[in-house]
Amino acid sequence: MGPWPDVSKPPHILVADDAEAIRTMLRRYLSGEGFEVTEAADGDGVRSLLEGEAVDLVLLDLVMPGEDGLSLVREIRRTSSVPIIVLTGKGDLIDRVAGLEAGADDYIAKPFHLREVLARIRTVLRRSAAPSPPTPPAESGQQTLLFRGFRLNLVRRELSRPDGEQVSLTAGEFDLLRVFALHPNQVLNRDQLMDLIKGREWASYDRAIDSRIARLRRKIEPHPDEPALIKTVRGAGYVFAASVMPGPNA
Repeated sequence: MGPWPDVSKPPHILVADDAEAIRTMLRRYLSGEGFEVTEAADGDGVRSLLEGEAVDLVLLDLVMPGEDGLSLVREIRRTSSVPIIVLTGKGDLIDRVAGLEAGADDYIAKPFHLREVLARIRTVLRRSAAPSPPTPPAESGQQTLLFRGFRLNLVRRELSRPDGEQVSLTAGEFDLLRVFALHPNQVLNRDQLMDLIKGREWASYDRAIDSRIARLRRKIEPHPDEPALIKTVRGAGYVFAASVMPGPNA
């Protein structure tokens, strides 16, 4: 079974690069892998194609003549949720993260291997097509959640232990715990966690989820090496194994 929901319609990839040789190479390779491929040589071509055609993913070179690639990513993102993978020859990690912060879903550094491009396209398309877990009623209007004696204040962004002592959490740790508490007893994989946290900058670094979970476990689990609250479901993701109750909105 193929990776696409509608096998009768191949995913449409827009390849935007000012180098004709690179566009041709990508078009021939991706077409051979079953994609529909359209080319654009500059930002105006990208805008025109996105306005006139249904595109499933944009493969965008950040360095094109007369165009700030990061600004173009932001412009696309203001009006469209189409997945974007940026191509860049820059080796500085800061430049790559800037693309993700601008709204890109992933990046590929030049020079690249065509098989890597294919793998990343498939991963991003699967992620964008995957249904998000249902939003629980608690997410709309609930200010405080209670679980195993802990009190999580979603407004003040505070966590208190059963004895009332406050737990010091980083912003990232709080965001992760909030997602778990709002989706108790649901298995969430890394992609779903990233989407729910709205952490697009993690798109290429999803193992950072594991590190953040390890730190959070050390702060809320009695025995972090044998977690009873944030459990690992082998091959599937993580589950917040707790009954979560609404607390007083005070």
